[in-house]
Amino acid sequence: MGAGSPPVRKETNMEYKEIRELTALMKELGLTTLEYEGVGLKIKLGMTTGVPYAAPAANVYHAPEPADQPREEPAQKGGITVKSPVVGIFHSAESPNKEPYVTVGDTVSPGDVLCLIDAMKIMNEIVADCSGVIEEICVTNNQIVEFNQPLFRITPI
Repeated sequence: MGAGSPPVRKETNMEYKEIRELTALMKELGLTTLEYEGVGLKIKLGMTTGVPYAAPAANVYHAPEPADQPREEPAQKGGITVKSPVVGIFHSAESPNKEPYVTVGDTVSPGDVLCLIDAMKIMNEIVADCSGVIEEICVTNNQIVEFNQPLFRITPI
């Protein structure tokens, strides 16, 4: 290169080998997510712990409180409608061989896990923000749910 030549631009794409090294490091350190940002490159890696439907604690969605949520309920049904905050697959339990988090008639308290939604292999816990009774489960296990789709109807207590 002669004087006045433009600098050589370093390629910002990561090689497959580098990604494999990062995932190996994640396993070694017990990480479920890793974010890296450099010049012209941003990468976010996520993995489950190897246990089906294991939910990383960082992805917890709270169902809106009664006063914060406009209600879209059938005319004959009361209560609070808990809607999906993401597109994904609805899981009623932590794993296929475990009992569902909640069933119709169960009483829930703020912070109780209602379900998991698998969004691109990241498990998102959906938790209750109010005390109440599960009146209806609007979807079935392993069903694909859309953003803002009703999941549960809870009668506050």
